[in-house]
Amino acid sequence: MEGVYINKSAIGIVDYAVVKKLSKEPQKLLIDVREPKELKETGQIPSSINIPLGIVSQELAASDQLFKSKYGRNKPNPDTALIFHCRSGVRSLKAAEAAAALGFTDVKNYEGSWLDWAEREGLPK
Repeated sequence: MEGVYINKSAIGIVDYAVVKKLSKEPQKLLIDVREPKELKETGQIPSSINIPLGIVSQELAASDQLFKSKYGRNKPNPDTALIFHCRSGVRSLKAAEAAAALGFTDVKNYEGSWLDWAEREGLPK
């Protein structure tokens, strides 16, 4: 089987200003791909859900009912705006690429991720 080529330019980039407004935009889904242990140490961005990088693909492919029961949000549609973040933007880019490979068309990476958010919000890094 051939590898799937992901066009990195298809992955959009968002910044702090966009992420800051997400709590007022429930139609968009902010996904934190850090490990739960990291969130306990630092906290998380309001309105984000935690799906660690290692299980992003399987969770985005889960049934609607299972996704909602685990995350309290409707499972995203292929055209739902998905914004991924991690600690520094590296894992979140991988997660965004995985979502694009699953057919999601509005996929973005918060390039500054937690380090940028924490600095601007005065939170632990």
